[in-house]
This record gives sequence, C-alpha cells and structure tokens, in this order.
Amino acid sequence: MNVSFYDISVWVLPLVLAITFHEAAHAFVAYRLGDNTAWQLGRVSFNPIKHIDPFGTLLLPAMLLFAHSPFLFGYAKPVPVNFRKLNHPRLDMVWVALAGPATNILLALAAALALHAVPFAPAGSAQWIFDNLKNALVINAVLAVFNMMPIPPLDGGRVAVGLLPRALAMPLARLEPFGMLILIGLLILLPLAGSQFGLNLDVISGILRTLTGYVIQAVLFLTGNA
Repeated sequence: MNVSFYDISVWVLPLVLAITFHEAAHAFVAYRLGDNTAWQLGRVSFNPIKHIDPFGTLLLPAMLLFAHSPFLFGYAKPVPVNFRKLNHPRLDMVWVALAGPATNILLALAAALALHAVPFAPAGSAQWIFDNLKNALVINAVLAVFNMMPIPPLDGGRVAVGLLPRALAMPLARLEPFGMLILIGLLILLPLAGSQFGLNLDVISGILRTLTGYVIQAVLFLTGNA
C-alpha cells in the first residue's frame, strides 16, 4: 500500500483534533459535574500529547490499515472519571459519556460548514484544505458512531449502563474489562475467520459503516452541502 506524505498530512491532523476534542470534552463535563480527577491530571486540555496513546492512537490503526483489516479503529488514553464524585453518579455518567460523541458531531458540522469557504482559499492550498475538511467530517462521524456502540468501556456502553434498569445495567457493566477484546473479536477476528470459509461475518462493521453514512448525509444536508 502506497501512503504518501500528502495522505498522512490530510488524515493525521483531523484525526488528532477529533481525538483531542473528544477526550477533552469528557474531562471538562466530568469536572463541571463534580469530578476533578481528570482536571487535576491536565486532561481538560487541547494539547494532543495529553490524550494520545502511542499504541492505541497511532500504531494500532496503522497496523490494521496495512493488514487490510475490514474495519479500522483505535483509542486514546482513557479519561479517568471517579463516578462517585459526580453530583448524580448514574445520570451524570451518561452526560460525561455523551460529551465525546456529541463533540465529534459538532466538529463534523463545523468541518462541513467550512467546506463552503474552500472556493475562497488560495489555489495552491485549496485541495489540501478540502481534503482535511472532508476527512475531518468522515473521522468525526466514524468516532461518534463507533463510540456509541453499547459495549463498555465505549461511550455507548456507559450510556446504556446509566439508563438501563439495574438488573440489566450491572451485567453489562461487568463486561467493561473485556470490552476491547469483544470489539477486536467482533470487528477483526470474526470477519477474518469467516473469510477463510467463504462467509461474510463482517456484520457489525457493515452496520457501523451504514450508520456512519447516514450521519454524514445528515450533516451534509444540515450544512447545505447535500
């Protein structure tokens, strides 16, 4: 696979910004709702170094890309949240979890709106700006949809734990230590195993791609780009 410096330049910047704002939003909302744990660790910050995990943010997506994985994903440093410090632990956990994906949707809307300004950019940089904005739209839509999967420790899992009755929430919460293994199994290992037997088991990533497409279409429509 040939990856040029230009390709890297139009993907890395929007990816780093999307991850940084996502994690900073979690930390900020947790702080506003009573938990200063992330604040004290400097995670309420737009400094990417505070949030990037060398393996999960950089190496893992690169490895999946070069391995032609059916779905790419990664992760940043988890924002530490002491839910017992929140003013209303179960409900506030939902708001903290939603803050990340909601921020990604706002960034996607901002990128789509900024596309209207590309014709006014200098001719030499217009294509680069367009590609960055287009990729920012896609990356933020993917992050919002992916993170809302109802599997802890993803944001959607935290939302589900906060909203479901305790009889359902507690078993789901106990899956959190195994969440990443479940995701790797569903998104990577299962499709690869199916391909060995001529079966299409790429169901979950197919659903995610479809939902991401709907989000992108909605954002383009709302920003007058449809």
